Amino acid sequence: MEGMDLDMEPKPQPESSSNPSFKRFGLKTSIQTNFGDDYVFQIAPKDDWTSMAVSFSTNAVKLYSPVTGQYYGECKGHSATINHISFADSSSPHVLHSCSSDGTIRLWDTRTFQQVSSFHSGSNAEIFSFSFGGSSNNLLAAGCNSQILLWDWRNDKQVACLEDSHVEDVTQVHFIPDHQSKLLSASVDGLICIFDTDGDINEDDHLESVLNVGTSIGKVGFFGETYQKLWCLTHIETLSIWNWKDATETNFQDARSLASKCWSLGDVDYFVDCHYSREAERLWLIGGANTGALGYFPVSNSGTQAIGTAEAIFEGGHSGVVRSVLPMSNMPGPQGPSFFGWTGGEDGRLCCWLSDGSLDTINQSWISSELVLRSPKIRKSKRHSPY
Repeated sequence: MEGMDLDMEPKPQPESSSNPSFKRFGLKTSIQTNFGDDYVFQIAPKDDWTSMAVSFSTNAVKLYSPVTGQYYGECKGHSATINHISFADSSSPHVLHSCSSDGTIRLWDTRTFQQVSSFHSGSNAEIFSFSFGGSSNNLLAAGCNSQILLWDWRNDKQVACLEDSHVEDVTQVHFIPDHQSKLLSASVDGLICIFDTDGDINEDDHLESVLNVGTSIGKVGFFGETYQKLWCLTHIETLSIWNWKDATETNFQDARSLASKCWSLGDVDYFVDCHYSREAERLWLIGGANTGALGYFPVSNSGTQAIGTAEAIFEGGHSGVVRSVLPMSNMPGPQGPSFFGWTGGEDGRLCCWLSDGSLDTINQSWISSELVLRSPKIRKSKRHSPY
């Protein structure tokens, strides 16, 4: 962390496990970004992994080095909770996108940390999610309250407003990988809708299918050889897996209790995300305890459905709920197999992790009080209530 004044705190070493079936990770570096007053919401990597963006409940996005943790700067402009962030692809490598409950999607130049463009919901309605895609890669979709808005981002023109498919907040919109004309939306109303976005988009002609999850949907993602499968996490901490092409489902209603039996750290209180390795053709469910520990639980949905014993465990870094996990397995360069990645949580910490093969070097927590001033704002939650 060159160029910053750092204080160091000793960190207790994780206890050894007698179970050889999982890999335990130790804390390499921890950045206390805001003295615990505000949450880390999401960590998103730049396409070439030269920086990572981190959204906070201060309504700001900060940029760091994913290799050293060095702080680069911040993008400020949103006036309400930032709900989603992502970098543009390699065609615009310096552009960062963010959407907020202030009703805007903003584009930032991360070289200057200045806003360069924005899209507005029109009525200051909250925007919870966005996605770029379409057959010509010209569409920007956004979940805006119970509506789905679409723009042609090349000319800033709104081309559609889909307002009849959902009756509650649209928490997720995604153009489906390898099927860029297909748009998926998911909502607090428990429905997943799939649209064809070719031509003049309307619900009567372009809504292709509806999947009924039955409870408020928090997060979805795609996996499988052709991304034909869909995982879905709900606000009541259940997991379901779908083939979105034929609407078949595998349901893990008792996912928390199943995962809790698959590690030795007590109850799994919540789920953060899922992680899919296309190379290994494996899916993991990432669950956590309110004390800050995390586990990677393998999920099998072919043949016998099962949640297996945790294959990676992270503890000793966070003291509260973890909101985001950034594995760096796809990062180019010499970081080595022991380097896992970053996590961020409600304790305001960013933690970097190494495997236990390097635990002899993991004996300090690095904290910089120079990164950000203490915020007087009340802590805010991004989670929806399912009721």
